[in-house]
Amino acid sequence: MPTYIQGQLSAQKMRIAVVIARFNQFICQSLLDCAIDCFKRHGGSAGDLTVHWAPGSFELPLVAQRTAQTGKYDAVICLGVIIRGSTPHFDFIAASAANGISKAALNSDTPIIFGVLTTNSIEQAIERAGTKSGNKGWDAMLSAIEMVDLLKKIG
Repeated sequence: MPTYIQGQLSAQKMRIAVVIARFNQFICQSLLDCAIDCFKRHGGSAGDLTVHWAPGSFELPLVAQRTAQTGKYDAVICLGVIIRGSTPHFDFIAASAANGISKAALNSDTPIIFGVLTTNSIEQAIERAGTKSGNKGWDAMLSAIEMVDLLKKIG
């Protein structure tokens, strides 16, 4: 019989940092609100959350990396919204944010969670921030909680 190791969904005594982009703030705020709600509903204390506002999604990786390096947090969540426009700017920003966050996560002992929406339209972004497709801020927080517990069990 195999041994299964998996994270549990209890945020009690966890310290989480949320690094969030100010660009597209009206959607990002909804992601943040649901991430905070998820944390509290899973036993976390609002006083154990810290929110760092970055100018945009391009800046998320550096802020996340520096936040993780402080050793103050059990996990870091990156939230942002990148909406496709009529120029290649979307492709550069989306790829840079994804690659940078991934690199920061792999170079850290702290889970760094990717919660950046990359959508083709503002309507899709709004749907993923709570109207039709759930809320990706909630999903990112749930992943963070599970990853913290899982990594503790792995040792």
